[in-house]
Amino acid sequence: MLGKSFASPLLTFNSVSCFSSPGCDSGSIAANNLVGWYVNCSNNFTSNVTKGSWTSDNLPKKWKLHSTATDNIELTEEEKKTWNDSREALSAFKFSPEEEDKILGKAFGQIHSPYWYEERKKEVPRLEVVNEILDYLRSLSLTDDDLTKLLKKFPEVLGCSLEDEMKNNVEILAKQWGIEGKTLTKVLLRNPKVLGYNVDCKGDCVAKCTRCWARF
Repeated sequence: MLGKSFASPLLTFNSVSCFSSPGCDSGSIAANNLVGWYVNCSNNFTSNVTKGSWTSDNLPKKWKLHSTATDNIELTEEEKKTWNDSREALSAFKFSPEEEDKILGKAFGQIHSPYWYEERKKEVPRLEVVNEILDYLRSLSLTDDDLTKLLKKFPEVLGCSLEDEMKNNVEILAKQWGIEGKTLTKVLLRNPKVLGYNVDCKGDCVAKCTRCWARF
């Protein structure tokens, strides 16, 4: 789920107690005061810094997306709106908000996925891109129920290249294996990762096995 966060990447404080007095300026707290250290104000009042959250009007506003994975995704307000728009494209599949975030996160490199190795740069998903992929998959006679199963099994499909990978691979399946129509639907439900294959090592491994035709 998406939650509002103004946390500094360096410090996370719960509370810094500082009485209002002419000599006490909470904004002057140095960034190297860590958890468990003490902050001294000029009126000689000392407060214990405990674990929690620290805010500052000078920091840009960030939203932090907490998924079921261990990763936390930080977004600006504009990026958060773009992300939420993309989630709308998945509304037909009855996923929970957490599932939608996990699917988008894995597809666009925001949540670690072994499928990408290290080649997928982090992006904020855009509605038009997600809809384009889903529309193409529907054109292959995949129903929304089929797509629900496919997205659970292979969420990264939304981050694959439509022209260079998906369309090209469907063409390869038709020309080289004669796989089309209902047979194609069955193949995609059984092994949806074929849509993202972009390597053919021909037995001479190049260490990109999750994206290699040798697995087909």
